Amino acid sequence: MESARPLSVLIVDDEPLARTRLSALLSDLQSQIATTVVGESGNGKDALRQIEALTPDVVLLDVQMPGMNGVEVARHAALIKPQPPVIIFSTAFDEFALQAFEVQAIDYLVKPVRATRLFDALERARRRIDERNAVRVGEAAVGTETLGRVAKMAGLARRHISVSERGKLFLVPVMDVVYFRAEMKYTTIRTRDREYLTEESLSTLENEFGDLFLRIHRNALVARDAITGSVKGAGGEADDGEGGDNGWNIVLRGVPETLPVSRRQWAHVKALLKL
Repeated sequence: MESARPLSVLIVDDEPLARTRLSALLSDLQSQIATTVVGESGNGKDALRQIEALTPDVVLLDVQMPGMNGVEVARHAALIKPQPPVIIFSTAFDEFALQAFEVQAIDYLVKPVRATRLFDALERARRRIDERNAVRVGEAAVGTETLGRVAKMAGLARRHISVSERGKLFLVPVMDVVYFRAEMKYTTIRTRDREYLTEESLSTLENEFGDLFLRIHRNALVARDAITGSVKGAGGEADDGEGGDNGWNIVLRGVPETLPVSRRQWAHVKALLKL
């Protein structure tokens, strides 16, 4: 059974004419599916602010935007509480990428957007919204990991890490991260200014950002350009799955603490430091 109220929609596209066209199409479709445009945005960061403030049911989201692309916006939006919006992408990607989006039941519109195709996407969105009571904890996390694989495949690098603190969403620039360190069920994100906690695993982060970060231990990834040297550390012999610590710690630019290097990873650290 359809929901009685109109779908609230946020339109996100860096091209004003594209936003105008989508708004006009939604108006033309009012007799078939009721919608209310609650806002428009021309960039990713502003879109996330509006998603938090307006809590739209649906976001019509352009994929190819400067600064923060649509896939990254969708990954961050999936963490917004209490209920993330349904994302409908607009894109010019090839069929292979489109199939990857479709597998996750995230719809897409190929530009130029047609009214019939927009109607189909909104109908799918309404069905998902009507079934929200069936959504279980963890579904958003699965969706964000899949979006990560799609983003990598499509060459759309994420520039921020999403962090939720006291119900607010924070975006930590990847270039500000000194290291990621796994602790219990969380991963600590260390910048020069402070620490954050995320539920993203080290393996997921390494797969996505391996060109920027070096694995120095089973529990730590360090920004390659933050490693400035090495010092003698505690040098534990415990079996950590990597042959124990090798007795050396790395010195990091911008933070006072040093981090131990495992024996398995020491050769990679030495190569980076040219020792």
